Amino acid sequence: MWQRLAGFVLRFRLLLLFLLLGSTALMGYYASKVQLSYEFGGAIPTDNPRYLEYLQFRQQFGEDGNLLVLAVQDPHFFAPDRFDAYRKLTKGLKQVPGVENILSVAGAVNLVKNDSTHKLVPVAVFPEGQTVAQLDSAVGLFHRLPFYTGQLYNPRTSSYLMAVRINKDVMSSARRNVVVKQITTMATTFGKQQQEEVYMSGLPLIRTAMATRVADELKFFLVLSFLLTAAILFAFFRSVSAVLMSMVVVAMGVIWSVATIVLFHYKITLLTSIIPPLIVVIGIPNCVYFLNKYHTEYAKTGDKQTAIVRMIARMGIVTLFTNITAAIGFGVFYFTKSTLLKQFGVVAGLNILWIFVISFIFLPVVLSLLPPPKTRHTTYLESRFFNGVLAAISKLVFQYRKIVYAITLVSLVLAVVGMWRLQSVGFIVDDIPHTDKLYTDLKFFERNFKGVMPLEIAIDTKKKNGVISLPTLQKIDSLSAQIAVLPEFARPLSIAEGIKFVKQAYYNGDTASYSIPNQFDVPFLAPYLRMKNAGSEAGGGSALFSKLLASFMDSSRQVARVSVSMADVGSQRLPLILDSLRPAVNQLFDTAQYKVTFTGTSIIFLEGSRFIIHGLVDSILLAFVLIIFCMLYLFRSWRMLLIALVPNLIPLVVTAGVMGWCGIAIKPSTVLVFSIALGIAIDVTIRFLVNFKQELPHHQGNIGETVQQTIRETGLSIIYTSLILFAGFMIFSFSDFGGTRALGWLTSLTLVLAMVTNLTILPSFLLWLEKTTNGKVANRKM
Repeated sequence: MWQRLAGFVLRFRLLLLFLLLGSTALMGYYASKVQLSYEFGGAIPTDNPRYLEYLQFRQQFGEDGNLLVLAVQDPHFFAPDRFDAYRKLTKGLKQVPGVENILSVAGAVNLVKNDSTHKLVPVAVFPEGQTVAQLDSAVGLFHRLPFYTGQLYNPRTSSYLMAVRINKDVMSSARRNVVVKQITTMATTFGKQQQEEVYMSGLPLIRTAMATRVADELKFFLVLSFLLTAAILFAFFRSVSAVLMSMVVVAMGVIWSVATIVLFHYKITLLTSIIPPLIVVIGIPNCVYFLNKYHTEYAKTGDKQTAIVRMIARMGIVTLFTNITAAIGFGVFYFTKSTLLKQFGVVAGLNILWIFVISFIFLPVVLSLLPPPKTRHTTYLESRFFNGVLAAISKLVFQYRKIVYAITLVSLVLAVVGMWRLQSVGFIVDDIPHTDKLYTDLKFFERNFKGVMPLEIAIDTKKKNGVISLPTLQKIDSLSAQIAVLPEFARPLSIAEGIKFVKQAYYNGDTASYSIPNQFDVPFLAPYLRMKNAGSEAGGGSALFSKLLASFMDSSRQVARVSVSMADVGSQRLPLILDSLRPAVNQLFDTAQYKVTFTGTSIIFLEGSRFIIHGLVDSILLAFVLIIFCMLYLFRSWRMLLIALVPNLIPLVVTAGVMGWCGIAIKPSTVLVFSIALGIAIDVTIRFLVNFKQELPHHQGNIGETVQQTIRETGLSIIYTSLILFAGFMIFSFSDFGGTRALGWLTSLTLVLAMVTNLTILPSFLLWLEKTTNGKVANRKM
């Protein structure tokens, strides 16, 4: 079959080349339209109960992750000149298109009772044009308003916070880059003018920074992968034409991969951004296998046409199955319920298969049009260094197998011990370096304001106007008090805080009156709240209070919202904290009368992280099963299947052990290593065993002689492709994202270990097979 395919490719070479280049040009047009994803979700399935709860919350109360926060730590914050500059910054930020509103010290208001109209009038605490004496008086008033304590300032550390809400439509588009840049530029300019540090955080900033870095890293890794593989190829083949051919093959693969993202209506995410460099890294071994075989056959026959036909006939099946197994390693992600993983699996799987088609057509056609290779292009086949390495490997396999087994056994024992130390944990800013300003600023907010990550609590009273009943307000206030004492949570904001603010205003700003009204207060407060009685509807009231009602109650006043800013505690700690709150929630809110739901971006993100990990584990098992079937089809022997799988399982176990000993947690990026490495590492096994199977008849079924010949014939290309893969994945270790860095060096480690085991353990097992079959085995048994 492969002989006929070789004849077909060579017979219609110009037509096939024209179709390949023409279709690639068309795909290049689509690739130019690729866009970045600005969404934070996608990891969690759309039918997940927690996700459905989050969607319901957003329908009732709107977005919860659109606050960008700024802060300064300044004991002289209220000095007239400094405070005036801060006020100007607040006014300037309000003018930025896309900014909906700002909550800051400069814009703080107090509620003042008007007995004649029975209304509460919002009055600015810091109006413009204040004298120094008036400013001092206003500062005293501000400090007597508990509503703002812990929300806008921390009196213990002299830290002051400004919250900037960005329009949700802006946040889901490329416009957010401009808006966030304007905000950060203005804040940085303010800091330079005042000679103080401005701390910035919040999900809008984190999302934008990560999306921008994804785009920058995509370009950087793509260029670096091309340069690195080109340099390695030139060092190997000593041929500019071989390098250019290989680069054109992977360049076409990259174009098709990016175009696939567009044609499937996907966008560039943190996961899909690594596909183009992966295509380069995975596509190059195809070229090495084909070119190495071409040079080997040409050195034997001296005839270019014969060498090309033999290259296709001998390497077509090998390259096809190596690409199939690699595609399986990625493609199985399609069967998860995570949108992010589905997209990654589809694009990577399809394009790894397509890179085989490109190399299968392009390389033979171009080689047939080029002159035969010169002597210097095939001298690497006689390299003293690599032949010495292969001789050492043969000696190790044939004479020191017991040492090989002993080292392997010790490594596995240490790895298993390390695996017991593995932990599964993820953080929202897990991938950001701890020295990065984005990370250090986040920690500043956690130290001074308990964090900025949004957690939302929806309290359904199961009846209209149930929120504004006095018992419900008291329960909400009790829950808020219990949450506020936890070190991971800031003081919650809710309708209860608004009511307490109103009561304080009614009693002429008395700080001691900042509390939930009792049944004796309600008749006096009702006219100011526009309440007929404790359980009736709220009418109008001041604009500020009406806005508060809209923010923390749904339109029917049946569901209350409690908003909490929290630290990025991670996927392990958050469930424990929420579980510790459950008894108090159940005690306060009878489940027959209330339904309390914990939701918000923090929970959705961490739930998505957990779901991805479980999905990846299932995908690895599925990939393993599919690869088993491929190997069975290829070798038609359970014995050979076991011999093939063990050398590839050992590197995975050792890598897991290294993760445990190094304290690298199980998270989406690190679990991804095992599926990728399994799909790629098995390629080496296929390359070795297919060559072994092809050589066996030429040695009259003698396994020992065939193993020695296979090491000599395939060892060089295995070492070189492994080095290329090692270098290709190591470029990811230069990433700004910790997860991508770990993915890079852990995959490189696994692939190097796979090379070692496939050149030592695999032939050792084959020699063990020799003993069980009295030195020879028929080819049909393979």
